[in-house]
Amino acid sequence: MNNTLTALVVKFVMTFLLATIAFRFVDANTWQWILVVSVASTLLNYLVGDLLVLPTLGNAVASVGDGLMGALLAYAVAVYIPEFSASFAGLAVFAVTVALGEYFFHQFLLSADKVAP
Repeated sequence: MNNTLTALVVKFVMTFLLATIAFRFVDANTWQWILVVSVASTLLNYLVGDLLVLPTLGNAVASVGDGLMGALLAYAVAVYIPEFSASFAGLAVFAVTVALGEYFFHQFLLSADKVAP
């Protein structure tokens, strides 16, 4: 399996677990919407955070940006999809845990030779 694909799968699993904590346990959303937010957040954070921000601005900025982007994405889903709810507490938990998780994930990306970026 391609190393970049493996990294994306790890990133998705991490994001899904963190979204479950934030949006299932805090806000009691369904698994379907948690999956939607996780997939969208994984793709957005990879394309913007890992490929654009991480190589140019570094790990700390990319990690905080990934947490904020994930929370903003979840907020946008909550605004447009009545079946998905995201409280301030759920969004804060998601933003902070994603930022922390991404910090360590980025360290892995930067140390791996065969993984983009």
